[in-house]
Amino acid sequence: EEATMDTGIGMLEGMTLRDLAEELQDEKVKGYKQRLREHVAQTFCCCPGENLSHYTPLTISRKPGNKPGSEDEAMGTTRGPTTLTLTPQSLLEPQGDGDTPRVLVLVGAPGMGKTMTVRKVMVEWAEGAQHTPFDYIFCWDCTAMATSQQASLLDLMSQCCPGREVPLGQILGEQEKILFILDGFEALGFPLLGPEEGLSSDPREPRPLETTLRSLLRKILLPKSSLLVTTRPAALQSLGRCLEGEDFLEILGFSGARREEYFHRYFEDDAKATAAFGFVSSSESLHGLCVIPVLCWALCTLLGQGLEKKKTLAESSRGPTGLGVFYLSWVLRSRGRHSPQHLRPFLHNLCSLAAEGIWKHKVLFEEEEIKARGLEQPELLPLFLNEKIPKKGVEQGNLYSFAHLHLQEFFGALFYVLEDEEGAEGGSGALLKDLRVVLESYSQSREELSLLRRFLFGLLSQRSMEDMDSLGCRIAPGAREELLRWLQGRLRGLSHPGRELKVRDLDTFHFLFEMKEESLVQSTLGGFRAVELQDIKVTLCDQMALSFCIQHWAGLGSLSLRGCSFQPWETPPAPGLSSCSSRGNSQGQEEPGSPIHLLCRALAHAGRDLRTLRFWWCRLSQSCCVELVKLLAQHPGLTQLELGDTTLGDTALSLLCQGLQQPRCHLRVLR
Repeated sequence: EEATMDTGIGMLEGMTLRDLAEELQDEKVKGYKQRLREHVAQTFCCCPGENLSHYTPLTISRKPGNKPGSEDEAMGTTRGPTTLTLTPQSLLEPQGDGDTPRVLVLVGAPGMGKTMTVRKVMVEWAEGAQHTPFDYIFCWDCTAMATSQQASLLDLMSQCCPGREVPLGQILGEQEKILFILDGFEALGFPLLGPEEGLSSDPREPRPLETTLRSLLRKILLPKSSLLVTTRPAALQSLGRCLEGEDFLEILGFSGARREEYFHRYFEDDAKATAAFGFVSSSESLHGLCVIPVLCWALCTLLGQGLEKKKTLAESSRGPTGLGVFYLSWVLRSRGRHSPQHLRPFLHNLCSLAAEGIWKHKVLFEEEEIKARGLEQPELLPLFLNEKIPKKGVEQGNLYSFAHLHLQEFFGALFYVLEDEEGAEGGSGALLKDLRVVLESYSQSREELSLLRRFLFGLLSQRSMEDMDSLGCRIAPGAREELLRWLQGRLRGLSHPGRELKVRDLDTFHFLFEMKEESLVQSTLGGFRAVELQDIKVTLCDQMALSFCIQHWAGLGSLSLRGCSFQPWETPPAPGLSSCSSRGNSQGQEEPGSPIHLLCRALAHAGRDLRTLRFWWCRLSQSCCVELVKLLAQHPGLTQLELGDTTLGDTALSLLCQGLQQPRCHLRVLR
């Protein structure tokens, strides 16, 4: 068809019918543009493992002509006036001055959504995105391109075209309507410095790949075209030296509202999405990690798979430790050619850096610290740390940070449980690798170690140890036993000698919940008979941890809460999605909106030794009384309920009196 049209155009030109020839030529170009869009749509809509309908706009920091880098950005918390919402349309549309940036660099750590954004850009353009100035877009995956030795720009463009045909003559006449996309620039790995004399302006001339790309980046080739380059921070320095007049967009991840939007896009069911996001929001660490799109996706995937298997949300999620292990395995898979023997010393040194940063309240690390630990390995360092390049004119070395503070805490915890490696560097300020020191250092003055300690318990669960072993990372022999000995000693140290053994803090339940081993709950708490908590604001996450332990603790005899308050569900979870099992519920419709819903569902399945519940000065609502009435019928062993609360109204008291009349209620004392 192309050949026939070319022949017809030539004949018309030979017959001096130039108007008809030009009209036919226009039809040919129009047809090519349409075929290119169809080809792009087919290519990018069918990427395995990706669902573009889940794409959610990201928060970015726009820095015209400047390279990103600040401590707030390292923490993933900056929300200053330079932050914007990134959408595929915003990359293609002209800016406020009416011009589209000729060179746009999209920077982000691994898992921040760079490639997903590019794919969404391609699909929306192929589907006829409005207000785009581009008629031609050519997108290259730099990882696949890196194996090429020699190529002309025409060769590279043909890889993106239907039938590998490029009507170069027509395209060259519309340079300003061409967008080239280089996705994953850091994968190319070659230097971009060199004399301009060796560069080429001929798109047909085969040259070494490095030369062809330098010619494109330096605007020697097709100078009026536009460029979009995505890269990890590690490649910014060499890339910046090769570009002129570029705009930098740094991906900061999902804002709080966008995280919730992503859940709704993923589940495609408002009830499930609302319940799942409510569950995640109850955990500061899980909600914080969801700023990273790949971890948000991983958590949704875990929750979705669990719900399909009729598991509860708490059972489906593996908690912050599970997300940390997933992140580590995901990063390692992205560079699978490294052997475990090569990775282990590097990982040990990285974890040492993270742990020292936690102790010293540091989230930014200087170049000297990186070198002192032997971390200056270009194939590995960018996978784990973001590189922050100082602004022009600032005389200091590069700075490095983890993608999120919680990831630094995860790797810091890993330092204390990994087996020592030969070849690991100590660094100038090497930490003493003593698990007991970090366990016993937690106090009000070092409250920031709370999540690190939970990570320790999660990493020493049987499942996490197996997962780490599959990654070639060995856990230190005896670490688990030392951890559990410390926990037992701590529990007994918090109990009063000669009195009934009681658990008096929530941390214990969080530690066991992070490990999620039912038998471990019984072996740890089996000698204790009571829980006594005072003046605590009990979050949904706290209830989940407490509920998990209650359900697997056969010897629990009493639960006493004094002056505690309960975080309510912002939106009631969908039926069947509450994080505690509802096995045996014969009371019909539940009241999942009650602040103590999770706790009461767990108490309904507590061991038969449970006799006493005390809610003193907890300001229970009417919906809480409804839950307690159900509980009285579901657990016939309960004989004593003490409320000690003057805020209960007549309706609540009436409900409780009705509950006493239930056949399965054996309550003897109601105060």
